[in-house]
Amino acid sequence: MSASFPYLRMRRGRSSPWMRAMLAENRLHPSDFIWPLFICEGRDCAEPIGSLPGVSRWSVDRIGAKAKEAAALGIPCVALFPNTPEALRTERAEEALNQDNLICRAIRAIKDSVPGIGVLTDVALDPYTAHGHDGLTDELGNVINDDTVSVLVEQALVQAAAGADIVAPSDMMDGRVAAIRGALESAGHQNVAIMAYAAKYASAFYGPFREAVGSQGRLKGDKRDYQMDPANIEEALREVELDLAEGADFVMVKPGLPYLDVVARVKDAFGVPTFVYQVSGEYAMIEHAAAAGAGDRDALILETLVAFKRAGATGVLTYHALDAARLISD
Repeated sequence: MSASFPYLRMRRGRSSPWMRAMLAENRLHPSDFIWPLFICEGRDCAEPIGSLPGVSRWSVDRIGAKAKEAAALGIPCVALFPNTPEALRTERAEEALNQDNLICRAIRAIKDSVPGIGVLTDVALDPYTAHGHDGLTDELGNVINDDTVSVLVEQALVQAAAGADIVAPSDMMDGRVAAIRGALESAGHQNVAIMAYAAKYASAFYGPFREAVGSQGRLKGDKRDYQMDPANIEEALREVELDLAEGADFVMVKPGLPYLDVVARVKDAFGVPTFVYQVSGEYAMIEHAAAAGAGDRDALILETLVAFKRAGATGVLTYHALDAARLISD
């Protein structure tokens, strides 16, 4: 039993900067961050993304320099997402299996420039399909689970062969983690990790990302029959349990700030490396709030990131990774 007021004054622990620093329960470090990067065709290209202020798509010849920026700040890993040219988007997403597609070329460029940085790649078909879904569809527009899994396996193998360190299936198809893990083992890619988007919600916060990868406006229907209902949390725990049983090394909750309770429950229940994606809509809200004078940008960035750590996140995928790493280092 502890003392009571006035012998216990909680404000004593907040009375000076050094005291607050000494008693802080959670701290941010650049190694907590994974930086998402968007890739486009062309040479010497930087294409600003209108709904993501300060974020651009980069051509392959410039992506190595971006990875060097991250590594210099102590960020251990980058995540890659392609803006596939319109002519290469098809019903069956064949470009996802091209060994010389945007993602594969970007992986190789990064590994040539910064061999020591990690590369995470997205395993899903929405950047490659004409209809904008994460999988193959039937004549009625329904996403076909098992046929999609077969393509995802081949996509993961192509990315692993190009040098990906972590493949991250974000499609939410049933059974895909086990299929990918088995294929990686059989192909000699035992050291390639799987970060499963285990609790990925059908969220309203993904809009700017869809602009960034060129899928905005092409989606027929919605993704609620494979992404999770925002109302559910027990279902998220079942999804995580299944993905871990199938061979996932790490799990992810997506989006971030509206789902801190999910992050906490997952970490408490399983105790495994648990990542969270601070998605494009969350990033955009901070940027627009700061631009409108509704809050200090740096403070908003750091407060939201420490909230993820407080909830139990091992690491955060965030478009603010460079800014946060600089702020921490200052």
